[in-house]
Formats: sequence, structure tokens, C-alpha cells
Amino acid sequence: MENQASYDRITSGSTQGSVGTESIDASNKHSSAEPVTAKEFYRLVKPGIIYSNLMTAFAGYWMAARWDVSWMHLIWTMLGTALVMAGGTVLNNFLDREMDAKMERTKNRALPSGRLSANVVLWYGIILGIIGLSVLYFAAASPLAALIGLLGLFLYVWLYTAWFKRTSVWSTFVGAFSGATPPVIGYCAVTGTVDAGAVLLFAFLFLWQPPHFWALGIRRMEEYRAAGFPLLPVVKGSYVTKISMVRYVVLLVPVTVMLTAYGYLGYVFLIGSTVLGLIWVLMCVKGFKEKGEAEVQWAKRTFLFSIMYLTFLSILMVVDTVNLS
Repeated sequence: MENQASYDRITSGSTQGSVGTESIDASNKHSSAEPVTAKEFYRLVKPGIIYSNLMTAFAGYWMAARWDVSWMHLIWTMLGTALVMAGGTVLNNFLDREMDAKMERTKNRALPSGRLSANVVLWYGIILGIIGLSVLYFAAASPLAALIGLLGLFLYVWLYTAWFKRTSVWSTFVGAFSGATPPVIGYCAVTGTVDAGAVLLFAFLFLWQPPHFWALGIRRMEEYRAAGFPLLPVVKGSYVTKISMVRYVVLLVPVTVMLTAYGYLGYVFLIGSTVLGLIWVLMCVKGFKEKGEAEVQWAKRTFLFSIMYLTFLSILMVVDTVNLS
């Protein structure tokens, strides 16, 4: 009943989204005279997200190329991928502007604070996305990579941000589909086909995302509740969320093993990914006994570990890619 009451408060808050949007847009008119710097546009693309996803795209490209890298093709692929992702994050900012205004960590962003107008941000995101897809299709000469980029963009902006993020605890699951596309874009730009390697890379990033984001969700639970996000920790509570985290992290271990078993990566990656995967599992299991402030600190440690896990494994993918020559 407590969870249901929480959900009722969230959904009732979400129904006021149009009112919130109107107030944000009104504040934009009052703030239009304020100077806008290039840094505002840079921050709109959420560079931290772009860098981390570009890292996985690079790893996917390198794994597919197996050390036989065309550097100009790699540059075009990374540029196109970055621009597509940037278009998605900017459009995410556009759609989330009324919710961002309610959260402490996002209320000072350029759009919810009124330093940029909604129309400018909308067109900025659309133009970035179109340029990125064009670069993948023409400069990187990969219609398949462009198609995957378009699919990821659609899933992230419309299915995740505009729909599930506002209505369902399944939002993180749905968002993981789009978040898993960057390494597949990099991989398919080289191979021109969706094979076992592409599927395993997709599974790897897909399984990584929910426990990563739910750790942040537990840490920032009250902020998400106040903003009206029906995130799993907010609606179902920490215990149910921790169970879900364990399920995903446990599945990550055999997926990383298969990247070696199928001959894409070597034994250094196998050992590193298995050890880190098991550590992550143990961290998630230990979280069940944490309550109150200790739980918040556990969530922070788990979130930071998930970032380190992805970074280290992406590096190992590059270093330990099997060279067929």
C-alpha cells in the first residue's frame, strides 16, 4: 500500500507536466536577454554521457577491426556516433525541462533555468542528430551503422524519454535498449553485419545499464520522487530494486565470458571481467543489509564502481582484442 501511495503521488505529479512546461517556457521569455555562452550548448549534450558511450563505441569498433584499423574511418565513425548521441541527449533535455526544474542537481541547467529557449534546444538536438546520421551513412560509408544509430535515437528520445520515463517503472529497462547501441554502431561500421559479436556487445551494455542507474536511483530517491519520475526505487522501494540489480549483474559475468569463448577477446579480458563482475555481485548482495544513510553511501559506492567497471572493461576490450593476423 505504501508503494502504491508513492506511485499515486508520482503519477498525479506527472499529470501536471504541461503546466510545468508552460512555466518553464514562460521563464525562458523573461531570461532571453541573458547572454548565452558556447559552454551552455556544450553542457546540453551531457558530455559525460557522450564520453562514456563513445568509449564503448571505440571498443566495439576495435574489437571488430581486430587491430586492422582504418584510422580515418574510425574517426568518421566516432564523430557520427558522438553527434547522434548528442542529438539524443539534447532532445532529452528538451523533453525533461519541466522535470529537471524540480530536481536539485538539474534545476540550474540552461533550459530549466531559462537561459536557453525551448525552440533553440529542440532545433539544436534535431540538427545534431541529422548531421550524425549523415556522417555515419556517407563519411563512414555504413548504412547499417546509421540505421542502428537512428533506431537508438528513436528509442531513447521517444520510447524512453517521452513515454516510459514518465509513466512506468520499466523505463530503465526500455532505456537500456538505446544505451546498448553505441558499441554495436562501432562494431557494425567495420563488419557491415549483425553477428554474434554485435549481439554480445549489445547484451553486455544492456545488462550493465539498469544496475548502474538504479544505484543512482537509490542514492537520489527523494529527488526523483519529488520530480515525478516513477523510477523502480521510488515505486517499489530499495529492496525490490536491489533484487533486480543482482539479477542483471549476475548475468553480466557469463556474457563477458562468451566474448572470450567466441574468440573475440583474450584471457586477460576473461580474468579481469570475471573478477570485477563477481566483485560487483558481492557489492550488490551486501547492499541488502544497508539501511538509511548507510544505504545511500552503499548506493554511491556501487554507482562509482559500475563506472569503473565499464571503463576498465572497455580498455581491456581494446588491449586484449584477438589479432587474427
